[in-house]
Amino acid sequence: MVTRREAGVLRPAAFSTAAAEPGISPVPSSVRDALADPHWRRAMEEEYTALLANQTWDLVPPPPGGNVVTGKWIWTHKRRADGTLDRYKARWVLRGFTQRPGVDYDETFSPVVKPATVRTVLSLALSRSWPVHQLDVKNAFLHGILTETVYCSQPAGFVDPTRPDMVCRLNKSLYGLKQAPRAWYSRFATFLVTLGFTEAKSDTSLFIYRHGDEMAYLLLYDIVLTASSPSLLQRIITSLQQEFAMKDLGVLHHFLGVTVEPRPSGLLLHRRRYTLDIPERAGMANCNPRSTPVDTRAKLSEDAGPPLADPTAYRSLAGRTSHMRFSVSVFICMIPGSRTSPPEASPPLPSGHRGLRPLSHRSSSAELVVYTDAGRAGCRTLVGPRPATPSSRAATLSLGRPSGGRSSLAPAEAEYRAVANGVARLRLRQLLAELHGPLAKSTLVYRDNVGAVYLSTNPVQHRRTKHVEIDLHFVRDRVAIGDVRVLHVPTTSRLADIFTKGLPSRSSPSSVPASTSRVARVESAGGVTP
Repeated sequence: MVTRREAGVLRPAAFSTAAAEPGISPVPSSVRDALADPHWRRAMEEEYTALLANQTWDLVPPPPGGNVVTGKWIWTHKRRADGTLDRYKARWVLRGFTQRPGVDYDETFSPVVKPATVRTVLSLALSRSWPVHQLDVKNAFLHGILTETVYCSQPAGFVDPTRPDMVCRLNKSLYGLKQAPRAWYSRFATFLVTLGFTEAKSDTSLFIYRHGDEMAYLLLYDIVLTASSPSLLQRIITSLQQEFAMKDLGVLHHFLGVTVEPRPSGLLLHRRRYTLDIPERAGMANCNPRSTPVDTRAKLSEDAGPPLADPTAYRSLAGRTSHMRFSVSVFICMIPGSRTSPPEASPPLPSGHRGLRPLSHRSSSAELVVYTDAGRAGCRTLVGPRPATPSSRAATLSLGRPSGGRSSLAPAEAEYRAVANGVARLRLRQLLAELHGPLAKSTLVYRDNVGAVYLSTNPVQHRRTKHVEIDLHFVRDRVAIGDVRVLHVPTTSRLADIFTKGLPSRSSPSSVPASTSRVARVESAGGVTP
């Protein structure tokens, strides 16, 4: 393994911009500086008082030969959705990398809610006119109960003067511990079960409550709660507040970095602040806008030349853009070697910058429709309802020779694999059934390749398909039981094109009417806002 320092690639130092803001204390660089500032000292005192009130630890003599985890203070400015300062936040965080496996931690996995689950729950809540609230647990990880014996040092600046040589034996979890997310999830999930909630099998971060005609859904991470009636919603919130230090933040407005704005047609989900920060970091805040996310003709290749000497900025741009709207996901697939070594000869940064120029609304449809597409040496894709679970990824063909469109067998596998990938992601059917909203009709999977449609319904085997793995033929099983119908769709109506190729805008010349039609159809589906 070659480190960044050995390769001569150093990450640029990030400096806080808070010092330039009048009336706002900058983030301190040491405990001494923090204690000297009244704002940060008050924040540290509040954190320390909360830890003591929670009975987080007991002071004990250092264990002979035991491992004592060290910690540090983290300071940050908590801001509102509009960017203004909300409060000063200080947190005592343990250095998890000083823990020893098998000594003070074992299992660390904790479920994280899936984006498709969030979109589906919000869509159902909107269609049923349910209230949606956001809840916040103060110092959530501190509520987790540890099953291991963990020792840590006393918080810097708040060492007990009567027992300075003692260490903290933890009773509750602390931020920074490797098992902290798991401990918090276990504690909260256990309490939800006592309230009558059940854990969804399709997403263990989703909890479902049903008693008679009353129903409620709770998403665990940034806690989002929706219920069939305001009275049920309030009863659940009251029960949670009796167990945890929880605050009702009101109607959902911001979660997981996503801003939620109510609109007449539903909810607008966007990441405006995050998106505006990307061109700032790329040094292109004053650039001219473009009408399309990617170049409609550019084909980048990893073989275009030697790799960039310093790909740090390139990788950072690719990584941050991957968290943006799914309509620019083709831009991520088109970037060659974005995670390894981008070529110097190809224009990675200009193409990357273009992808920065470019939210989802309610639909009354109760059907689940999938559009798939496979570009040769490109991406295979999926679009779900409204769309709920978009996906775009580089295709990997399991052939005995290099892929990239040179093999006559590659198109056959790529087309059928795209259908299989779309069908495999149809866990939304199970999710909707668990949410007590099962689909009455088969899921329609649209594909513009006739061969792939035939393969999904007929046991055809010949020299162009004999290399396809047996496990891909599970599509036929789903078709046989009626869960899925694979249908042919004309190229002019294939919405998934936006995931595999650069499409022109509606104002493009008439020489490309099919592409223009596809863009218009995707926009009408709520997938793109140019």
